[in-house]
Amino acid sequence: MMAIGASGINSRVRADTFPLIDTHTHFDAPVFNEDRDEQAQFAYDKGVRHLVLVGYLYRHFSRLYETQQQLKVPCQLEAKDCLNQEKYCPKVHIALGLHPFYIEQHKDAHLEEMAQMLNTKRPLAIGEIGLDTFTNVMKQPDIFAKQQRFFSTQLDMAVAHQLPVMLHIRKAHAEALALLKAHDYDAHKLGGIAHSFSGGVQEAKAFAKLGFKLGVTGQITNPNAKKLRLAIQAAVDSYGIDCLVIETDCPDMMPILYQTVDDLEGASYSSASVFAQDKENEWGDTLIHNRNIPANLFYVLYSLSELLNVPVAILAQQLWLNSCNALQTKWSYTL
Repeated sequence: MMAIGASGINSRVRADTFPLIDTHTHFDAPVFNEDRDEQAQFAYDKGVRHLVLVGYLYRHFSRLYETQQQLKVPCQLEAKDCLNQEKYCPKVHIALGLHPFYIEQHKDAHLEEMAQMLNTKRPLAIGEIGLDTFTNVMKQPDIFAKQQRFFSTQLDMAVAHQLPVMLHIRKAHAEALALLKAHDYDAHKLGGIAHSFSGGVQEAKAFAKLGFKLGVTGQITNPNAKKLRLAIQAAVDSYGIDCLVIETDCPDMMPILYQTVDDLEGASYSSASVFAQDKENEWGDTLIHNRNIPANLFYVLYSLSELLNVPVAILAQQLWLNSCNALQTKWSYTL
């Protein structure tokens, strides 16, 4: 298989690094078990100072906290690797949520247990939550009704605990917007991110108008993702660059420079996930060389800078501020 686009993108990326926040990862996934510490240090070296581990299934909530504990600063690398220099990792944060794609696996008891966890282990955000009609099964009235109920209940939790939400909306933007407008969740006050935004121009403007930041992933590095690129440009034209944040969604959403011809022919750039389509497998068959990593956030920044014609240094600082606003934090912008 031949790699596509690597030389073109690499030639435009300078060696400069800037402080970055990866607002959405699944860095707790088993595909990182063998080298998570090393990948965390690599991400830090590329400027990533904070990353968010995002929940999707109740049975993996404990894994989020275990991964957070593992990635305490400095990274717990082998002693021989730490003889001459300190090794640092991004600060790790947690979002708890029941993902709509896995709605058939969610039980009401999971909502109850999640509500209890919010009282004892306050996360940074609620997510990822929302609506998804990517498959025919998920369009079935009973399944979609359950999605709506779980979405609304988790929005209630966010309001009760005054936490921002991370939205997963795929092929259900109109329905999600209608539910959000009818709910008392206010993104202008609580923050929030439309994770891995995949809608069109009107949807982009609608979510930005509601106060959500649009999450930009490695999809933006693909020049053929014309719908996405146009939507992002249109949102910025109307609301400025303060309506955006960046994310890797690792191990999904590989930037184009690391993808192969076969990957690109089989990938759907309107989807919110490339690898996590098997509800039972959850990245289990993802090969090491096919996974996205937090360090690749660097390439999302540079591609977005090129698309918007905004200097990288200015964009990086604004994205940091946007992320802090979206997540209701006050992290210092510093390397």
